[in-house]
Amino acid sequence: EVQKLDIYANDKLTASLKGSGECAGIASEEEEHFVSIPPVENKQAKYVVVFDPLDGSSNIDVDSPVGTIFGIYLRQSSHDGDVLLSDFLQVGDKLAAAGYIIYGSSTILVYTTGHGVNGFTLDPSIGEFCLSHYQIKIPDIGPYYSINQGYYHSFPQDVKAYIDACSHANLKLRYIGTMVADVHRTLLKGGIFMYPATESSPEGKLRLLYECNPMSFIIEQAGGLSINSSLQRIMEVEPASLHHRSTIFIGSKDMILDFMAHARAGKAADIVREQVIQITNKE
Repeated sequence: EVQKLDIYANDKLTASLKGSGECAGIASEEEEHFVSIPPVENKQAKYVVVFDPLDGSSNIDVDSPVGTIFGIYLRQSSHDGDVLLSDFLQVGDKLAAAGYIIYGSSTILVYTTGHGVNGFTLDPSIGEFCLSHYQIKIPDIGPYYSINQGYYHSFPQDVKAYIDACSHANLKLRYIGTMVADVHRTLLKGGIFMYPATESSPEGKLRLLYECNPMSFIIEQAGGLSINSSLQRIMEVEPASLHHRSTIFIGSKDMILDFMAHARAGKAADIVREQVIQITNKE
């Protein structure tokens, strides 16, 4: 459901990028199609920007943190004409920069250009973002796991097994329902954020271009890992459309590797189970 603040945020970002002179086109989670931007003062803009203008808008009424996610690509088409769909349908590995802004007890911009991750906190008294988190490194393991556990019975078996393992290890369940907020905590404190497939969303729910790729770029630059339910690195997934949806498992390196071990064991057990069924049916 689109909120009024979704539209407001989308309009503000679009207007700012259209006037920058550096952006040749934009694609937003709130828009069905991409938008080509005409040149400003004869500048040859070489970037396209993808963004989720207001992540977590369902939390607005309860005053929980919300955020903005963005990714920046170098355009691939000729600078003499309009941008093309192919300029946006690039793998995450092609990102020139990515970041997010979290609007909570303070306003923080977390940003990478492929040379580490830094965080900047807004100082309202001077209207500037000041470097507050230098060269952020995610811990290899953390005390938190983050997932909407209310859908437990709709999750694949390997995800259930990993959740059970987290529970048995007395890890703390934390889930805000805003990807920016949950991943921001994971980045600073360590842990794992999971958005798996469900029966109603078998391909996943989060958008690859606007959410998964930018956040994966940040986490990887901080020393973490990010994969999908097929155990494929998110940054290598070829987007099929502007609104390509994906599963995601993102966070501390050792916790992602542990999840992968659970997933592989589960898939091996499924293969054996299927073979036993086939043999039994033949008999």
